[in-house]
Amino acid sequence: MLAEPGDAASHWRDRDLAVLWHPCTQMREHPDTMPLLPVARGEGAFLVGHDGRRYLDAISSWWTNLFGHAEPRIAEAISRQARTLEHVILAGCSHMPAVELAERLLQLAPRQPGRPPLAKVFYADNGSAGVEVALKMAFHWFRNRGDTGRTRFIALEGGYHGETLGALAVGDIPLYRRVYAPLLAEAVFVPSPDAWNAREGESDEACALRAADALAAVLEQHAGEVCAMILEPRVQCAGGMRMHHPAYLARARALCDAHGVFLIADEIAVGFGRTGTMFACEQAGITPDLMCLSKGLTGGSLPLAAVLATQALYDGFLDDSRERAFLHSHSYTGNPLACAAAIATLDIFDSDGVLERNQALAAHMGELALGVAGHRHVAQLRQAGMIVAFDLARDGDRDAPFESDLRIGLGAYRAALARGVLLRPLGDTLYWMPPYCVDEATLDQLAQVTAEAIAEATACA
Repeated sequence: MLAEPGDAASHWRDRDLAVLWHPCTQMREHPDTMPLLPVARGEGAFLVGHDGRRYLDAISSWWTNLFGHAEPRIAEAISRQARTLEHVILAGCSHMPAVELAERLLQLAPRQPGRPPLAKVFYADNGSAGVEVALKMAFHWFRNRGDTGRTRFIALEGGYHGETLGALAVGDIPLYRRVYAPLLAEAVFVPSPDAWNAREGESDEACALRAADALAAVLEQHAGEVCAMILEPRVQCAGGMRMHHPAYLARARALCDAHGVFLIADEIAVGFGRTGTMFACEQAGITPDLMCLSKGLTGGSLPLAAVLATQALYDGFLDDSRERAFLHSHSYTGNPLACAAAIATLDIFDSDGVLERNQALAAHMGELALGVAGHRHVAQLRQAGMIVAFDLARDGDRDAPFESDLRIGLGAYRAALARGVLLRPLGDTLYWMPPYCVDEATLDQLAQVTAEAIAEATACA
């Protein structure tokens, strides 16, 4: 059980609520409706509360943590760098961690035969900021060419790219964008290739290609107006872990080329091995024009984002005019500590055979998920590598969701937390996205607790 009122952990929570405003939270719900977990430290895949209880971090702390909390190799890299150079302005200065990280990211980036590779790296300090960078680059490149008509972006229905104003404009989750709609640029949204949308008897691939046909029609309709398309390859994460066949990515790449439109791949959540390959774009054999990275980039240790761009896009900003330069900056752009953490993260990929080990872990997750999916109120089990998701719906009928006021997902969250597992459902969608350091016994625990949490949450439905 969670700590009872009156103990040290409860006192800690009182101090928190007296001064902090938590993200993505209706603060009125803390601490009674939405439990507040006081975390003292992290140990591998687990968080340790101030009361000494251990909680499996089944969501990798908002999808950032790859190799476990307090990973000693990453911690040592940060410590070593902090004793040398903690930060320096990256405008007019340089440092080896930023250069080395950029070189290694470009070497790892997806490569499409016959297509120029990604060639330049621009740093930001979080995923939303990285998306802003990519959107501005795409728009500005056309403006530099004198093409002032390309002012619009295409994005997927149900997509999510962050919560700054530019990122919100290309997102399609009403809960996040509805209030700020008057402030947002008008994007063009196209049908998602989400396999959920498959018609009876239609394969995931056929569903994806049908959505691509709709994209083709929209590009024709808005010819000369669109500067870029942005999408989350393979998995629309915050939109409910909606998954699509990679055939859509291949077709989208070809269509963007045909219409002279940049393709932006938002790999912030799905990159660094999360869907089975280093980057999700690899599963379609494509190279985007711009690729946004963050979250797992530093193994979950420090904030950092990187936007990878083609040489042609970079060259479009070279001119004697300062106005044609990309005048975008962050105070902590290319922070040496974060770059050192990211280099250590890539070293772990090199030394530990991470992708190969993840294949076995993903297979075990899939087997366990089949057991959970047998529950009466579970609908549409789906998996992409180290991501497993399923929806809670009445009698397992995808077209019969629970009434929103029942808050079934919240009930499952509370029940799992009481059993030592941190889940954070997306509405009534539960998902597993654990750190890669989990073992099979820990995954067994995750599956058992998830099944028990679903049973408790739906008992009175």
